[in-house]
Amino acid sequence: MSQLLNLYLFLYNLLQAFGWAISLVKVLSSFICTKSGTSAYASAGELICLLQTLALLETIHGAIGIVPNGVLFPLLQWIGRTHCVVAVAHGVEEVQENTSIFIIFVAWSITEVVRYPNYALNCFGTSPLILTYLRYTLFIVLYPTGFVSELWLMYKALPFIKKKNLYAGFFAYLPFSYSGFVLVMICVYPFVFPKMYLHMFKQRRTKLGKYQMKKVT
Repeated sequence: MSQLLNLYLFLYNLLQAFGWAISLVKVLSSFICTKSGTSAYASAGELICLLQTLALLETIHGAIGIVPNGVLFPLLQWIGRTHCVVAVAHGVEEVQENTSIFIIFVAWSITEVVRYPNYALNCFGTSPLILTYLRYTLFIVLYPTGFVSELWLMYKALPFIKKKNLYAGFFAYLPFSYSGFVLVMICVYPFVFPKMYLHMFKQRRTKLGKYQMKKVT
């Protein structure tokens, strides 16, 4: 049974790695061709929406215990990212050429083309140290870069969300509109970020500390 689970996790992470690599190539190719980041969503937006939606499986993996990542932090990460790319970027066409999307896609894609191969190879205990080091180091720059760009995107989208009364049907039975929800997200993000960021540093110390201990012994 464990071999089947390892094979499943390996294939899942390999598929995600392949998808994010394609996304990164598409985004950078469009940037090189147009000398602008305005076509990032047009080139890779739909693929990234799909990949990010599928990442809900990672929360389920933690919930049922087949990976040791837990549930809370993967769930918060998934909610924030999926809301940003699916609800905002996909739902508000007027912001799809905003530079923030280009920055988000590059930051996310670089992160994932390292993270998913690291996870895939770890299924069989064969991930090289350099990949593990990059997995737990690149976030130091990429995570806050993506975070600020997500805030920027939501802020730029808010006037269009209000004007269109976006997702009014879904929020009809709630005591607030979607624009109110986005405004709350913009206000809450800065308070959630430090906890998430420090959690990742804790992971870094744990994962890279194992290699330092091995070198000492």
